[in-house]
Amino acid sequence: MGSQEVSTVDWQGKHVTVAGLGVSGIPAARALHERGALVTVVNDSDDERARAQAAELEALGITVRLGDGATLPPSTELVVTAPGWQPDKPLFLAAAEAGVPVWGDVELAWRLRGDNGRKAAPWLAVTGTNGKTTTVRMLASILEAAGLRTAAVGNIGVSLLDAVLGETEYDVLAVELSSYQLHWAPSLRAHSAAVLNLAPDHLDWHGSMEAYAADKGRVYEGNTVACVYNVADPATEDLVREADVEEGCRAIGFTLGAPGPSQLGVVDGILVDRAFVANRQKQAQELAEVSDVDPPAPHNIANALAAAALARAFGVEPAAVRDGLRAFRPDAHRIEHVADIGEVAYVDDSKATNTHATEASLAAYDSIVWIAGGLAKGATFDELVIGAAKRLRGVVLMGADRALIHEALTRHAPEVPVVDLDRTDTGAMSEAVARAAELARPGDTVLLAPACASMDMFTNYNKRGEAFADAVRARADESA
Repeated sequence: MGSQEVSTVDWQGKHVTVAGLGVSGIPAARALHERGALVTVVNDSDDERARAQAAELEALGITVRLGDGATLPPSTELVVTAPGWQPDKPLFLAAAEAGVPVWGDVELAWRLRGDNGRKAAPWLAVTGTNGKTTTVRMLASILEAAGLRTAAVGNIGVSLLDAVLGETEYDVLAVELSSYQLHWAPSLRAHSAAVLNLAPDHLDWHGSMEAYAADKGRVYEGNTVACVYNVADPATEDLVREADVEEGCRAIGFTLGAPGPSQLGVVDGILVDRAFVANRQKQAQELAEVSDVDPPAPHNIANALAAAALARAFGVEPAAVRDGLRAFRPDAHRIEHVADIGEVAYVDDSKATNTHATEASLAAYDSIVWIAGGLAKGATFDELVIGAAKRLRGVVLMGADRALIHEALTRHAPEVPVVDLDRTDTGAMSEAVARAAELARPGDTVLLAPACASMDMFTNYNKRGEAFADAVRARADESA
């Protein structure tokens, strides 16, 4: 199916099983029911929240089965799944055996776009191990600065179904896609797409790095204008080479160095474009200054270049790239400067929940007291420590798997002082900040970049970041 074609499905009387209640499952069930499908929702849990959600759907005439997400209901012709459900679940194995297709929420949204009779907005898609949300929000800011009706949607928290079926008629959508979502989106064909980077993540779900990369690479399939890749990460360019794209679609690289032809990059503190210019062999178009990017950390400049590449692929003028980047403000807990105390900067990057994100965060500062630890999710830390060792003034560790980081530090940075907090209560953060302050010297950065998930101590990374910020502000008040 070509990128501009809209799929039509006769849903009347079609037996559809929706796997999972929640952010994607409930809108999917509603949308399918409204189109005449006979919908059955299956859900693993049968708790109070699930029962309340089920009651709302059952009031519409939708069948809900709680506590049984494993069995394929009889007569099922299609399964629509929440993105987090693993491919080896019995429900999907039964569907494969019965020849029943499985779609994700993104696939359903793709199929239903234009269903309301309006023109279907093209999608500019972003995936990668880290930086997706920031890049998509930067892209939306640039598109808005160009006067386009747009929204940042997908894995970013705004339902794609709500975007394609809602009242607003968009010119273009900035779409964040996870590897889970791409796995279940076989017919998705974006206008242009970017893979920001690839590093081991979610391997328990995908089964191997190769399978994870292949699912990320699906974002390039059928692109019509540009496949944007990271020059510093050759695996992303490999995915472009392997993709089956529309005739005339171009490979566009982004780099923190000086760009070659068909690339965007940085020259003397200026973001420049040598891809979408009349003579890319000899010309370069200035887009913005590095100082227009907030914060101007290396990996965030890379995000800005990727967003700019997608916007330029869509025909956005250089001035809108500059204005959009200037208007953009990062989400909380993403390299967020909290305070300066005694010439020491305190930075919250609680969102750095894996080693790849933390590597980028550590690379942004010259002298660091690093606060780390939590749930490792099977990660190893040797490469991270080797790369960061010269930048570390000291390290404060906490959380369930802190010993894994401590062991890597002992092996590769034995001269760096380490404070090991033998506690996993939420109050540990205040002590961590206090101990980090003792290690810091004027000009240093105390950086919360845990390289681990937060659930051993906090509800989520937001709560962890808030605890850090609260502890820093309390310390700032004391020293005022």
